[in-house]
Amino acid sequence: MIIDDRHYDIIIIGSGAGGGTLAGCLSSKGHSVLLLERGEAVEAGWQSRPRVKDEQWFGPDGDPFSPQTFYAVGGNTKIWGAVLERMREKDFTDLPLQEGVSPSWPFDYTHLAPYYDQAETLYRVHGKAGVDPTEPSRTKGFDHSPRAVMPFLEELREGLERHGCQPYDLPLSWSDNDGDPVGDAELCGLAHADSANLEIRHKAKALRLHVSPSGREVKRVEADVEGEIWLFSSDLVVLAAGAINTPAILLRSGNERHPGGLSNSSDQVGRNLMNVQITSILQRSAAPNSGRYPRSYGVNDYYWGDKNVTFPLGHIQAAGGVLQDALFAESPPVLSLVSKLIPNFGIKRLASRTVAWWAMTEVLPEQDNRVWLNKEQIRINYLHNNREAHDRLVYRWIDTIKSVEADPAIKVVTSEPVHPRGEAPLSVVGFACGTCRMGEDPSASVVDSTGQCHDLDNVYIADSSVFPSCPSVGPGLTTIALALRMAETLDKRLEA
Repeated sequence: MIIDDRHYDIIIIGSGAGGGTLAGCLSSKGHSVLLLERGEAVEAGWQSRPRVKDEQWFGPDGDPFSPQTFYAVGGNTKIWGAVLERMREKDFTDLPLQEGVSPSWPFDYTHLAPYYDQAETLYRVHGKAGVDPTEPSRTKGFDHSPRAVMPFLEELREGLERHGCQPYDLPLSWSDNDGDPVGDAELCGLAHADSANLEIRHKAKALRLHVSPSGREVKRVEADVEGEIWLFSSDLVVLAAGAINTPAILLRSGNERHPGGLSNSSDQVGRNLMNVQITSILQRSAAPNSGRYPRSYGVNDYYWGDKNVTFPLGHIQAAGGVLQDALFAESPPVLSLVSKLIPNFGIKRLASRTVAWWAMTEVLPEQDNRVWLNKEQIRINYLHNNREAHDRLVYRWIDTIKSVEADPAIKVVTSEPVHPRGEAPLSVVGFACGTCRMGEDPSASVVDSTGQCHDLDNVYIADSSVFPSCPSVGPGLTTIALALRMAETLDKRLEA
């Protein structure tokens, strides 16, 4: 075991949307930051090369699976598709769904709105305000205009508009790096870091946290750094390892004073796992396309319901090209859907004749949907709820695209009797949240409204595990906004 002889102001575990943003902000304010990243930096162009995955988690049936998670500087933002949406005002309130009430947050939209503004600027979000009918209130527009989309997608957009839909340009993070243009936590969050105050340890897997005799403070962070065990110390510790690995670290850190795991007097660590329901729906393209293009526009006409129901159904996205979109590239079960559309084609030819959509619906927190440990194994018990609402969204969208296909002015897709579709498997965890929920009641939550652990005086959580609810539009921008807000809190605390 090696004990690092340097003491830091703050240790951050994980360099994704929360951790990377926080490390950049705090180091630029003069605080010494140690960033522990399980992976290493990846060069531009890595997306086109296959990667070996040697990590396995275990599902409800006990069978192992390889999770769609990426360990590198930037974390899962390296494969997130770069869509950065604000939660809607009502998403922060007690929101009736078909199967129950999605719980409120300890603050409202107006509290987080200034940090959404900062997040969109920091991550160079391109978009256009005033088009999406569900868009929350804003004090300013986007700093950057929408990215141009492929011509065949423009024709589809026009067809949707003729049939009563209101498609809008998805807000996309886009960097100024020509070699790696899609925005992520490395290119945006860490871009403004002060290298004199920031140390990044690559290939450093955080194992557990060691507390003081009182059990109220973490004194050491134990990590496996390239096969050697290290101990690091700091005044403050932030967990930003994601909604699966953050609770796993807390559970693994149990001791006599915290027998159920750190910050787990409420027994909520690892519970309330939520993961947006995602179904891929495919259309057949009339003419070949490149199969390599980013996501383009969204449709929220059914976000709060439709003509038949008053409960929320969810969000529609035009997926990126099948050869580029990470939900396909990282998930062979989803990719296999494409072969049902045009049998006996090679994958590149298949991709060039496919237009894909994502239907996305939120779920409710449930105690039995949880992350837990069997010795060192990460186990996940999870079953989707709010299923009928999601099914309604899928069928509603299929009816919509069939109407578009029947439009004689539409030449870019063919009319098909069947549209292959399939749900994203358990391995797709990029939208997971809720496993260290935020709340003011220590008996029912893990962190308070600032992200500080109820049971620990110097530990905070800065990832989507703190979400009380699960927005259909995804957690990315909200995670960044919360990290920017936390940077202010920790800066003041460290200065004091």
